[in-house]
Amino acid sequence: MAAITPIGLDIGSSSIRAVEVRRAKDEYTLNNFGQVPLPRGTVQGGVLEDPVALTSALKQLWAACKFTTKKVRLGVTNPQLVVRETAVSNLPAKEMRKSLPFQVRDLLPLAVERSLLDFRPLEEPGNNPTIRGLLIAMPKDAVKALVQAVEKAGLHVVNVDLSSFALLRAASRLDAQVEAIVDIGAEVTSVVVHVDGEPLIVRTVPRGGIEITESIAARLGIPAAEAEALKCRFGLHGDGRPDTAAAAADAIRPLISELRSSFTYLASGERQKQVTRVSLCGGSALMPGLAGHIQQQLGVSVVYADSASRLHDTRRYRQRSFDSFLPSAAVSIGLTLGAAA
Repeated sequence: MAAITPIGLDIGSSSIRAVEVRRAKDEYTLNNFGQVPLPRGTVQGGVLEDPVALTSALKQLWAACKFTTKKVRLGVTNPQLVVRETAVSNLPAKEMRKSLPFQVRDLLPLAVERSLLDFRPLEEPGNNPTIRGLLIAMPKDAVKALVQAVEKAGLHVVNVDLSSFALLRAASRLDAQVEAIVDIGAEVTSVVVHVDGEPLIVRTVPRGGIEITESIAARLGIPAAEAEALKCRFGLHGDGRPDTAAAAADAIRPLISELRSSFTYLASGERQKQVTRVSLCGGSALMPGLAGHIQQQLGVSVVYADSASRLHDTRRYRQRSFDSFLPSAAVSIGLTLGAAA
């Protein structure tokens, strides 16, 4: 009997999403999926503020979707997340885990005792005295609080994975281009720049769809609900009035500036890599005209990610609105693919 694959669980600012797959040989088949909204303020900028509300929403999601397991692989991110390239001593895995806090102590803005640490090699160890890779550090208490809220819903967290790596696993195009995957959520935008699946930059930007809506509302002097409708229906094209298109362009400018600074840093750094393609995903990336506007502003090719490209035959789920679920599903899909690998 095939082992049950843990469900990929992505906890965002506005909703929670879960994806279940079945693995047969080298194929991953979609088995189930679902999402429920979160009350505003439950999660803010990747930080859990209301554990009770999250636990309640998770119970609702599992009751509604009837997943076959309560085992989950949980995606995490945080404003204090640190992902940076460094070299550490080339040691066996067990010794590496023990020595890592001492090797990277001076590289972290957060006390090492209060951090969860991981290291992702970017090269084969070989016989070299050091190995190059990505150091990952996140506040320990933030992750523990999230795990506790999930397990109070009767679920079992079998693994915790960085949401950005799950995004890379699901949405990346594996070729020679330098691709930036940009996942625009309600409050947070994740940016992962990679070449053929090898990450070069991982960033969490505290900007998203809610900020864009609030900016449009303030600029036009209209209620937030009206600004949200304007953003979703007309976006950067505007509704025929010149001030609405200008308001949308102003609202997206801070996020584009963040992308530009990330790409400039990569081009001028040690790697000297030039981003040649941006791949968009996330619910807020559906703003009309956004892809063309980013392409014009940054001078790179902009496409939409196909987060289901590694799933076999999703057609039978179309009647359950899988197509509308998909733009926001990259992290949850990537999490369960990682669990099934």
